[in-house]
Amino acid sequence: MQINTYMPARHRTFLERALAAVPGVEGIVGLAAGGSFIAGEIDEFSDLDLVLAVEPSSWPEILDRQQAIAGELDSSFLAGFTGEHVGEPRLLVCLYGPPLLHVDLKFVSLDDVHERIEDPVILWEVDGCLSAAFARAAPRYPTADPDWIAERFWIWAHYVADKVERGEIFEALDGLTFMRAVALAPLAFRRADVQATGVRRIEDRLPAFATDLERTVAGVDTAACAVALEAAIDLYTKLREAGGTPGTVEMSDVEREVRAYVAALPARLQLPDPDA
Repeated sequence: MQINTYMPARHRTFLERALAAVPGVEGIVGLAAGGSFIAGEIDEFSDLDLVLAVEPSSWPEILDRQQAIAGELDSSFLAGFTGEHVGEPRLLVCLYGPPLLHVDLKFVSLDDVHERIEDPVILWEVDGCLSAAFARAAPRYPTADPDWIAERFWIWAHYVADKVERGEIFEALDGLTFMRAVALAPLAFRRADVQATGVRRIEDRLPAFATDLERTVAGVDTAACAVALEAAIDLYTKLREAGGTPGTVEMSDVEREVRAYVAALPARLQLPDPDA
Protein backbone atom coordinates (compact mmCIF):
# COMPACT_ATOMS: atom_id res chain seq x y z
CA MET A 1 0.00 0.00 0.00
CA GLN A 2 1.25 3.48 -0.83
CA ILE A 3 1.61 5.80 2.18
CA ASN A 4 -0.36 9.01 1.84
CA THR A 5 1.59 12.22 1.71
CA TYR A 6 -0.70 14.10 4.11
CA MET A 7 1.19 12.96 7.20
CA PRO A 8 4.34 14.53 8.65
CA ALA A 9 7.62 13.40 7.13
CA ARG A 10 8.83 11.49 10.20
CA HIS A 11 5.62 9.43 10.35
CA ARG A 12 5.71 8.72 6.63
CA THR A 13 9.41 7.77 6.72
CA PHE A 14 8.85 5.35 9.59
CA LEU A 15 5.93 3.66 7.86
CA GLU A 16 7.86 3.32 4.62
CA ARG A 17 10.75 1.66 6.47
CA ALA A 18 8.41 -0.60 8.43
CA LEU A 19 6.58 -1.66 5.28
CA ALA A 20 9.86 -2.52 3.61
CA ALA A 21 11.05 -4.51 6.64
CA VAL A 22 7.97 -6.35 7.88
CA PRO A 23 7.74 -8.97 5.09
CA GLY A 24 11.12 -10.21 6.24
CA VAL A 25 10.09 -10.67 9.89
CA GLU A 26 9.38 -14.36 10.36
CA GLY A 27 6.01 -15.03 11.95
CA ILE A 28 4.44 -11.67 11.07
CA VAL A 29 1.69 -12.01 8.44
CA GLY A 30 0.03 -8.60 8.47
CA LEU A 31 0.45 -4.94 9.34
CA ALA A 32 -2.37 -2.46 9.90
CA ALA A 33 -2.59 1.12 11.18
CA GLY A 34 -5.27 2.41 13.52
CA GLY A 35 -6.04 5.51 15.52
CA SER A 36 -5.72 8.85 13.78
CA PHE A 37 -4.31 7.14 10.68
CA ILE A 38 -7.77 5.81 9.86
CA ALA A 39 -9.33 9.27 9.58
CA GLY A 40 -6.28 10.90 8.04
CA GLU A 41 -5.86 13.12 11.11
CA ILE A 42 -2.20 12.49 11.89
CA ASP A 43 -0.32 15.65 12.83
CA GLU A 44 3.18 16.24 14.15
CA PHE A 45 2.12 15.35 17.70
CA SER A 46 0.34 12.08 16.81
CA ASP A 47 1.46 8.61 17.80
CA LEU A 48 1.40 5.77 15.31
CA ASP A 49 -0.84 2.87 16.37
CA LEU A 50 0.16 -0.28 14.50
CA VAL A 51 -1.21 -3.81 14.67
CA LEU A 52 1.12 -6.66 13.72
CA ALA A 53 -0.77 -9.87 12.96
CA VAL A 54 1.12 -12.95 14.09
CA GLU A 55 0.93 -16.47 12.72
CA PRO A 56 -0.55 -18.47 15.64
CA SER A 57 2.23 -21.06 15.58
CA SER A 58 4.79 -18.27 16.04
CA TRP A 59 2.91 -16.50 18.83
CA PRO A 60 5.04 -17.41 21.91
CA GLU A 61 8.30 -16.75 20.11
CA ILE A 62 7.10 -13.42 18.76
CA LEU A 63 6.17 -12.18 22.24
CA ASP A 64 9.70 -12.96 23.39
CA ARG A 65 11.10 -10.97 20.46
CA GLN A 66 8.96 -7.82 20.63
CA GLN A 67 11.86 -5.46 21.25
CA ALA A 68 14.05 -7.09 18.60
CA ILE A 69 11.23 -6.82 16.06
CA ALA A 70 10.75 -3.15 16.91
CA GLY A 71 14.38 -2.65 15.96
CA GLU A 72 13.94 -4.62 12.75
CA LEU A 73 11.10 -2.35 11.65
CA ASP A 74 13.30 0.74 11.97
CA SER A 75 16.91 0.94 13.12
CA SER A 76 16.20 4.22 14.95
CA PHE A 77 14.46 2.27 17.75
CA LEU A 78 15.51 3.81 21.08
CA ALA A 79 13.48 2.08 23.78
CA GLY A 80 10.20 0.34 24.50
CA PHE A 81 8.19 -1.30 27.25
CA THR A 82 5.23 -3.67 27.31
CA GLY A 83 1.74 -2.48 28.18
CA GLU A 84 0.95 -4.25 31.45
CA HIS A 85 0.12 -0.82 32.91
CA VAL A 86 -2.95 -0.75 30.66
CA GLY A 87 -3.64 -4.48 30.92
CA GLU A 88 -2.22 -5.21 27.47
CA PRO A 89 1.05 -7.20 27.48
CA ARG A 90 0.74 -7.66 23.72
CA LEU A 91 1.43 -3.94 23.33
CA LEU A 92 4.95 -2.55 22.99
CA VAL A 93 5.14 1.19 23.60
CA CYS A 94 8.10 2.45 21.59
CA LEU A 95 10.14 5.58 21.06
CA TYR A 96 12.10 5.99 17.85
CA GLY A 97 14.38 8.78 16.74
CA PRO A 98 15.74 11.25 16.16
CA PRO A 99 13.49 12.86 15.21
CA LEU A 100 11.51 11.43 18.13
CA LEU A 101 8.39 9.44 17.28
CA HIS A 102 6.06 7.50 19.60
CA VAL A 103 4.86 4.23 18.07
CA ASP A 104 2.56 1.66 19.67
CA LEU A 105 3.12 -1.84 18.29
CA LYS A 106 0.37 -4.31 19.16
CA PHE A 107 1.25 -7.92 18.42
CA VAL A 108 -1.95 -9.92 17.93
CA SER A 109 -2.37 -13.57 16.99
CA LEU A 110 -4.25 -14.04 13.73
CA ASP A 111 -6.73 -16.13 15.72
CA ASP A 112 -7.66 -13.08 17.83
CA VAL A 113 -7.21 -10.13 15.49
CA HIS A 114 -10.91 -10.00 14.58
CA GLU A 115 -11.63 -8.83 18.15
CA ARG A 116 -11.03 -5.11 17.78
CA ILE A 117 -12.41 -1.68 18.63
CA GLU A 118 -11.97 -0.19 15.14
CA ASP A 119 -11.23 -1.14 11.56
CA PRO A 120 -7.54 -0.36 11.06
CA VAL A 121 -6.18 0.29 7.60
CA ILE A 122 -4.42 -2.78 6.26
CA LEU A 123 -0.98 -1.78 5.01
CA TRP A 124 0.35 -5.25 4.22
CA GLU A 125 -0.89 -8.84 4.58
CA VAL A 126 -0.06 -12.35 3.46
CA ASP A 127 -2.68 -13.93 1.19
CA GLY A 128 -5.49 -11.67 2.44
CA CYS A 129 -5.26 -13.10 5.97
CA LEU A 130 -6.05 -9.82 7.77
CA SER A 131 -8.93 -8.99 5.46
CA ALA A 132 -10.42 -12.42 6.07
CA ALA A 133 -9.97 -12.11 9.83
CA PHE A 134 -11.64 -8.68 9.97
CA ALA A 135 -14.56 -10.05 7.94
CA ARG A 136 -15.31 -12.53 10.74
CA ALA A 137 -16.70 -9.86 13.09
CA ALA A 138 -17.48 -6.16 13.23
CA PRO A 139 -15.43 -3.87 15.46
CA ARG A 140 -16.91 -3.03 18.85
CA TYR A 141 -15.84 0.26 20.39
CA PRO A 142 -16.26 0.34 24.18
CA THR A 143 -18.60 3.05 25.43
CA ALA A 144 -19.25 4.35 28.90
CA ASP A 145 -21.56 2.17 30.97
CA PRO A 146 -23.68 4.53 33.11
CA ASP A 147 -24.65 1.74 35.50
CA TRP A 148 -21.02 0.72 36.02
CA ILE A 149 -20.12 4.34 36.77
CA ALA A 150 -23.13 4.84 39.05
CA GLU A 151 -22.07 1.87 41.19
CA ARG A 152 -18.69 3.49 41.81
CA PHE A 153 -19.01 7.26 41.55
CA TRP A 154 -20.10 8.02 45.11
CA ILE A 155 -17.40 5.82 46.64
CA TRP A 156 -14.83 7.66 44.51
CA ALA A 157 -16.28 11.01 45.66
CA HIS A 158 -16.07 9.98 49.33
CA TYR A 159 -12.47 8.86 48.84
CA VAL A 160 -11.49 12.23 47.39
CA ALA A 161 -13.30 14.07 50.19
CA ASP A 162 -11.37 12.14 52.82
CA LYS A 163 -8.05 12.88 51.13
CA VAL A 164 -8.89 16.58 50.99
CA GLU A 165 -9.79 16.61 54.68
CA ARG A 166 -6.66 14.71 55.65
CA GLY A 167 -4.55 17.16 53.65
CA GLU A 168 -3.37 14.65 51.02
CA ILE A 169 -3.84 17.20 48.29
CA PHE A 170 -1.90 15.47 45.54
CA GLU A 171 -3.83 12.25 46.17
CA ALA A 172 -7.07 14.25 45.99
CA LEU A 173 -5.93 15.84 42.74
CA ASP A 174 -5.21 12.39 41.32
CA GLY A 175 -8.67 11.28 42.39
CA LEU A 176 -10.30 14.20 40.59
CA THR A 177 -8.25 13.44 37.49
CA PHE A 178 -9.41 9.81 37.66
CA MET A 179 -13.06 10.87 37.95
CA ARG A 180 -12.74 13.11 34.89
CA ALA A 181 -11.13 10.36 32.80
CA VAL A 182 -13.24 7.40 33.91
CA ALA A 183 -16.66 8.94 34.59
CA LEU A 184 -17.27 12.52 33.50
CA ALA A 185 -15.61 12.63 30.08
CA PRO A 186 -16.82 9.15 28.99
CA LEU A 187 -20.41 10.06 29.89
CA ALA A 188 -20.14 13.32 27.95
CA PHE A 189 -18.76 11.56 24.87
CA ARG A 190 -21.49 8.95 25.15
CA ARG A 191 -24.16 11.63 25.28
CA ALA A 192 -22.67 13.27 22.19
CA ASP A 193 -22.29 9.87 20.43
CA VAL A 194 -18.59 10.55 19.91
CA GLN A 195 -15.91 7.89 20.23
CA ALA A 196 -13.08 8.84 22.52
CA THR A 197 -10.74 7.58 25.21
CA GLY A 198 -10.58 9.35 28.53
CA VAL A 199 -10.29 13.09 28.08
CA ARG A 200 -8.23 13.02 24.87
CA ARG A 201 -9.11 15.79 22.40
CA ILE A 202 -12.11 16.79 24.46
CA GLU A 203 -11.17 20.44 23.96
CA ASP A 204 -11.73 20.10 20.21
CA ARG A 205 -14.60 17.62 20.14
CA LEU A 206 -16.71 18.88 23.05
CA PRO A 207 -15.55 22.47 23.66
CA ALA A 208 -18.60 23.51 25.69
CA PHE A 209 -18.28 20.52 27.99
CA ALA A 210 -14.52 21.08 28.27
CA THR A 211 -15.30 24.53 29.66
CA ASP A 212 -17.59 22.94 32.26
CA LEU A 213 -14.88 20.41 33.07
CA GLU A 214 -12.49 23.20 33.99
CA ARG A 215 -14.43 23.66 37.23
CA THR A 216 -13.28 20.21 38.37
CA VAL A 217 -9.59 21.15 38.03
CA ALA A 218 -8.14 22.34 41.33
CA GLY A 219 -4.91 23.92 42.40
CA VAL A 220 -2.69 22.55 45.15
CA ASP A 221 -4.99 23.87 47.81
CA THR A 222 -7.50 22.34 50.22
CA ALA A 223 -10.28 24.82 49.51
CA ALA A 224 -9.80 24.53 45.76
CA CYS A 225 -10.03 20.73 45.94
CA ALA A 226 -13.24 20.92 47.95
CA VAL A 227 -14.78 23.26 45.36
CA ALA A 228 -13.59 21.06 42.49
CA LEU A 229 -15.13 17.98 44.08
CA GLU A 230 -18.48 19.76 44.44
CA ALA A 231 -18.20 20.74 40.77
CA ALA A 232 -17.49 17.14 39.77
CA ILE A 233 -20.58 15.97 41.63
CA ASP A 234 -22.70 18.69 40.03
CA LEU A 235 -21.40 17.83 36.56
CA TYR A 236 -22.00 14.11 37.10
CA THR A 237 -25.57 14.83 38.18
CA LYS A 238 -26.24 16.82 35.01
CA LEU A 239 -24.69 14.14 32.80
CA ARG A 240 -26.67 11.40 34.51
CA GLU A 241 -29.93 13.25 34.00
CA ALA A 242 -29.17 14.36 30.43
CA GLY A 243 -30.78 11.25 28.96
CA GLY A 244 -34.09 11.74 30.76
CA THR A 245 -36.15 14.17 32.76
CA PRO A 246 -34.17 15.99 35.46
CA GLY A 247 -34.96 14.65 38.88
CA THR A 248 -36.19 11.27 37.69
CA VAL A 249 -33.11 9.40 38.97
CA GLU A 250 -33.92 8.10 42.43
CA MET A 251 -31.27 9.00 44.98
CA SER A 252 -29.69 5.94 46.57
CA ASP A 253 -28.67 5.72 50.20
CA VAL A 254 -24.98 5.92 49.29
CA GLU A 255 -25.54 9.00 47.12
CA ARG A 256 -27.55 10.71 49.88
CA GLU A 257 -24.91 10.02 52.50
CA VAL A 258 -21.94 11.04 50.35
CA ARG A 259 -23.64 14.22 49.13
CA ALA A 260 -24.22 15.24 52.76
CA TYR A 261 -20.66 14.29 53.69
CA VAL A 262 -19.15 16.37 50.90
CA ALA A 263 -21.51 19.30 51.52
CA ALA A 264 -20.27 19.45 55.11
CA LEU A 265 -16.61 19.30 54.07
CA PRO A 266 -16.03 23.10 54.02
CA ALA A 267 -17.41 23.43 57.56
CA ARG A 268 -15.25 20.58 58.83
CA LEU A 269 -12.24 22.21 57.21
CA GLN A 270 -13.33 25.59 58.64
CA LEU A 271 -13.09 27.14 55.19
CA PRO A 272 -14.41 30.68 54.74
CA ASP A 273 -17.89 31.00 53.23
CA PRO A 274 -17.35 32.16 49.61
CA ASP A 275 -20.74 33.92 49.69
CA ALA A 276 -20.02 35.80 52.90
